[in-house]
Amino acid sequence: MATSGSNGDRHRWSTRIPRSVRRAAAVLRRPRTSRGRLAWLNRASTTIGTTLDLGRTAQELTDFVVPRLADGAAVDLLESVLRGEAGARAGGAGAPVTRAVAVSAVPELETLEPDEPGELSVHPQTLITVHCLRNREPVLLSRMRRDDYRRVAPTAGAAEAMRRAGVHSYMAVPLTARGVLLGAADFVRGPGSPPFTRSDVELATELASKAAVFIDNARLYGREREHVLSLQRSLLPRATPNTPGLEVFTHYTPSPDPGGVGGDWFDVMALPGGRTALVVGDVMGHGVAAAATMGRLRTVSRTLLGMDTAPDRVLARLDLVVRDLEDDPVATCLCAVYDPATASCTLAGAGHMPPLLVDASGAVSRVEVPVGAPLGAGVIPYDPVTVPVAAGQRLVLYTDGLVKTREGDVDAWLRRLADALPEMVERLLDAQDPSGIPLGEGSRLDESVLLMAAGGELPEGTDLRVWPLPPDGTAASAARSLVTAQLARWGLEELADVAELVVSELVGNALRYGGGPGQLRLMRHDRLTLEVSDIGPDLPQIQHARLSDEGGRGLQLVNMLSRRWGSCRTPDGKVVWAEQDIPRALL
Repeated sequence: MATSGSNGDRHRWSTRIPRSVRRAAAVLRRPRTSRGRLAWLNRASTTIGTTLDLGRTAQELTDFVVPRLADGAAVDLLESVLRGEAGARAGGAGAPVTRAVAVSAVPELETLEPDEPGELSVHPQTLITVHCLRNREPVLLSRMRRDDYRRVAPTAGAAEAMRRAGVHSYMAVPLTARGVLLGAADFVRGPGSPPFTRSDVELATELASKAAVFIDNARLYGREREHVLSLQRSLLPRATPNTPGLEVFTHYTPSPDPGGVGGDWFDVMALPGGRTALVVGDVMGHGVAAAATMGRLRTVSRTLLGMDTAPDRVLARLDLVVRDLEDDPVATCLCAVYDPATASCTLAGAGHMPPLLVDASGAVSRVEVPVGAPLGAGVIPYDPVTVPVAAGQRLVLYTDGLVKTREGDVDAWLRRLADALPEMVERLLDAQDPSGIPLGEGSRLDESVLLMAAGGELPEGTDLRVWPLPPDGTAASAARSLVTAQLARWGLEELADVAELVVSELVGNALRYGGGPGQLRLMRHDRLTLEVSDIGPDLPQIQHARLSDEGGRGLQLVNMLSRRWGSCRTPDGKVVWAEQDIPRALL
């Protein structure tokens, strides 16, 4: 047999009855009449293929056969089938590559030495199984001679083990469904059993035909699940940005249920002035539609956060987007924006699970975010809340799949999560994998996302300064002085000329169009960022200035002098920012 040996514990035989008696009873129950064989085949339709798991379906086939038809049975499947691809069609040259998948045997044949489960079944071309696969037809060795064992067993040692165990009859049948070869099943009989006959071959062929359909269904289902899972993973961020003052860890766990792939998502986005946006969401439902909706919402949320740092307003606009989608989805979402200048996080939720805060001692507390309606329900506005996230504290965002089990309610789930969270946080920090920690007696039902943001000091080489500016005409001069002096302290004097021009234009725009400047923010990270805030509602845009115009060229100058620039609304107004590259020698 081209697969691994079996342990007696795979069968539900009582140990109180002698093996010889159980064996004789099983032999007597083997289907002998046409009616008995038909009833046996009908029973196979309800016993095999109870799940859409490929390996379990193959195991159900071997368990069903032993000991009613054979004393030992094994299933090898094509390598391509195990990868979710199509099997081999007729006319292919050579023997397809197979891998051992399932095995069952009576206790008397426990000493056989077939291939281990999961190993490639690479055997000489003279083996009987190769002939079965290549020609897509069953083979029978009713009474095995000494040289037949080498034609059946994968190795010389396995052949000798078969001979010593008294195996005397062998047959193999192909597993073919919808005109495609999936693999092969082989069967043996040992002492106390009669040799296989042509009737047994016909019965095994009919059974293999039924089982092959179930195996192919499992293959197709597994392939579709992998496609959805690949789609979902491709829509999630592959890496998190470098966020000053905040260390972010993320972990996505697929659903244990093959049909549970859906719309859980997370995102981490760098915002102007060193701010960081954290988003966790869950689209209701499963499958390709949920994953596709998740991808659209993630894209829209990134666009909105690039224009507005107020989480409540971002959720309100997301709600409008969801209501405009054709399939009327519903989603929950939690949006947070961290500001390193205040070491605080502003959060707003749309029907999502509440975030948790773990302090340096390991104590866990719930962040009471005002409960908002899920996205798509059309109930707005959303209310934000701001919480401090100091060094040593860890803000944890997640989807309900992390806590939802078959037992208990939401409060019980949250209590179990609070108990397990300190250990999960440590695993995430150490190995970036918090899995394996039970959250209750019930099993996990759904996919899950875990996002942890750990507050900390600004890393070496990163500095952030914030100054209030006077609301009058002296603001530009004050801003230039502050920037020039700070750049000198950082050793970045060669950036001062451009920085002075840029900050003058930003402050001038705030005075003219924004009701006066509010704060000046200067950050040295991987780049130098200048930011000026004001209370004006309108975001600036570059205008086409005519030759005779005296103004209108300020943002054009900023655009030419900066690596990039932009503007973004805040809860109190807006900020306009510009970035300069720092020479590598000065980093």
